[in-house]
Amino acid sequence: MLRRPPFAPSLLICALLAAAAQAQTLRSIKTLSPRGEGQTALVLRAERVELQLRQNLVAEGDVELRRGDTLLRAPSLSYDQLHDEVQAAGPVRLEHLGNQATGHSLRLQLDAFVGELLDPSYRIAQTGGSGKAERLDFMGDKRIKAQEASYSSCPREGDARPDWELRTRSLDLDLARNEGVADGAVLHFLGTPILAAPRMSFPLGDQRKSGWLPPHVGADSRSGFEWAQPYYFDLAPNRDATLTPFLMTKRGFGADGEFRWLTRHWGGELNASLLPNDRVHGDSRWASHLTLRGEPWQAMKLRADLESVSDHDYWKDLRRRISSQTPRLLARDVQAEREFNWLGAHWLAYGRVQNWQVLQSATSSDQIQESPYQREPQLGLRLRSDADLGLLSGFLPSRRKPRLEGALELEYNRFTLPRAALPGHLRSQFQFRDQLSGGERVHALGELSLPVGDNAWWVTPRLRANAAHYRLNQPLSDGRVRAQRLVPSFSVDSGAVFERDTLLFGRPMLQSLEPRLLYVHTPYRAQDHLPNFDARVRDFNADSIYAEGEYTGIDRVADAQQLSFGAVSRWLDPQDGDERLRVGLVQRYQFRPQRVSAVPGSESSTVPGSESRRLSDLLLTAAAHLSTPWWADAALRYDPEQRHSVRTVLRARYQPGPFRTVSLAYRLARNQSEQLDLAWQWPLWGKSSGSGGSNSCQGRWYGAGRVQYSLRESRVTDSLVGLEYDAGCWVLRMGVERLSTGLTEANTRLMLQLELVGLSRLGSNALKVLRDNVPGYRPLASDSGP
Repeated sequence: MLRRPPFAPSLLICALLAAAAQAQTLRSIKTLSPRGEGQTALVLRAERVELQLRQNLVAEGDVELRRGDTLLRAPSLSYDQLHDEVQAAGPVRLEHLGNQATGHSLRLQLDAFVGELLDPSYRIAQTGGSGKAERLDFMGDKRIKAQEASYSSCPREGDARPDWELRTRSLDLDLARNEGVADGAVLHFLGTPILAAPRMSFPLGDQRKSGWLPPHVGADSRSGFEWAQPYYFDLAPNRDATLTPFLMTKRGFGADGEFRWLTRHWGGELNASLLPNDRVHGDSRWASHLTLRGEPWQAMKLRADLESVSDHDYWKDLRRRISSQTPRLLARDVQAEREFNWLGAHWLAYGRVQNWQVLQSATSSDQIQESPYQREPQLGLRLRSDADLGLLSGFLPSRRKPRLEGALELEYNRFTLPRAALPGHLRSQFQFRDQLSGGERVHALGELSLPVGDNAWWVTPRLRANAAHYRLNQPLSDGRVRAQRLVPSFSVDSGAVFERDTLLFGRPMLQSLEPRLLYVHTPYRAQDHLPNFDARVRDFNADSIYAEGEYTGIDRVADAQQLSFGAVSRWLDPQDGDERLRVGLVQRYQFRPQRVSAVPGSESSTVPGSESRRLSDLLLTAAAHLSTPWWADAALRYDPEQRHSVRTVLRARYQPGPFRTVSLAYRLARNQSEQLDLAWQWPLWGKSSGSGGSNSCQGRWYGAGRVQYSLRESRVTDSLVGLEYDAGCWVLRMGVERLSTGLTEANTRLMLQLELVGLSRLGSNALKVLRDNVPGYRPLASDSGP
């Protein structure tokens, strides 16, 4: 039963005052608050009011009626006080909870918000879209049903149809559940129907809802045309799934699946793809990827990342279905760790099992010649502790209390080579280069340091020790299957920061000068006869030159008596703290040549800094942001003896405003590669549509893409060229992407995506490809979405 609000004398007073003071401006509806449930004041303004006490009220002439979150405007209206019902004729404008509707005839019970509006035009605040209908039925405070309705985010000009429009027999919008249901829905684009559904449901906001998602459409040179139709399952607030059947014209039918879950202690995602009968490959093909994160007990963490595919050519043919950033090395990695405090120290116990699937090529020039080792298993214990040294406070030039910091790592590893690292038909003609079949290693890393310093300077002396014991599956070159070694090391790291006020091109700046010195002394221990499971040479750059070890991993410890020295100077804008200019220089001095190499049998000269000369290559870095639209940075490794650069990276970007960016990069690795990289997003022609909420569907064309060109090989390696058309209420993206899959092979993919702003995106995911490849790219029309 509908409740009738009690009559209040304020109703008559408000009506009379409003009639007597027509020029008075009412406050915004958002500033009026109800006095209690069932007691919301009704405020009326009109040129003439006739009132029968406790019966009917008739208002005429520019009528405005407000109650709570409801605002009604009409030439005239009548109000039945007994049934709390309003009837209005003529052009009626109704606003409720931000939603707007305009029609010819209205009947509405105000308190229950039940009634109807004939021949309406409406706008839904929750979605930003608008439409027309034969009738709107108000079925409560947050439910609206439209008959013979249309919907679009495009502006409507007179009787002209918008560029895209969803037409339905009935449209039921439940704002409380954030759900919409359309019967007999047909999607029209530029006057042409492109999709139809007898019944479809959709969320009105970002909430999830089971149902069909927009199809994915694409094409590439290896698989042909592809159509994929996903269906989304909202299983529970913490679980969902997506099943996507697909058809490839060259390969056949298949399906992709995704399942996600999140509980108090666990969360994960499972992706799988199945192609039961690949007509090109002649076999069944599949891919799977499981990620898992959990904390089953306090301070106990579990992580798993498992990815596998069916065959060695999968990364070439179906690259989009591989998640790994290294598509030819797929990891299966499970880790567990637990933190705890004991005896005043912080402890971390951990375990790990790591496998690799190596995807080889039948072409010898494209084969992986060295596989990473697997860890089956890896078990370890780490502790870190520190203690105040109050006795030294008066002897060290530091305001902070000195602390002695210590760390210890104990670890066991069993190393193996991947069992399926090579295709069976290649095993007889190809073997991994200089790799042992595997073995076991126990190592201990110990460290003691005494950091001393203040805000403007620091000095950190450090003692380190690296001990390892090996038991191998096959004899070493000297016939042993067991070996061990212990390498100590001492280092002192120091630096300072100096600042001053200065000018840069006439602008006030804060300039800093930051010198740094690192001295390392590590005695020589012969290690060429020992196995190398995980040691690799660090890349020689401005960061790694300050590393205390020349190699990553455990199996090699470089002998060193060297001093790394350099300085960085920065110019900072004192108003916003922006770094306008940075220049740096660093070099290393060897007191004696280095003798340890990372790979048995390798030339010592291949190890950076191991040359017989005292001074290493010179590293120079610079970055500039002197003008708002311009960014530039550079890194140079210069050989002073040969008088040429060994490695060079130069980058510049021009970004004068939204949707305008051009970047150019030059990369040189002498005797290896020389490459130009050009990326852009730029308006080409047409009128601005005011992306991100335009009121005009006049469009503009944009170009976007990226091209990588090898100067050494005189060819384009990878490229992406796209066109975008922004009409304000819809965006069309077209593109061609070419990715190299070998020295003489490439895969070319066509992309086409139509984004209907406020509704959905249809086609291939061209937006994600542009985001991932174009530095500074800004999506047209919307910054949200996948």
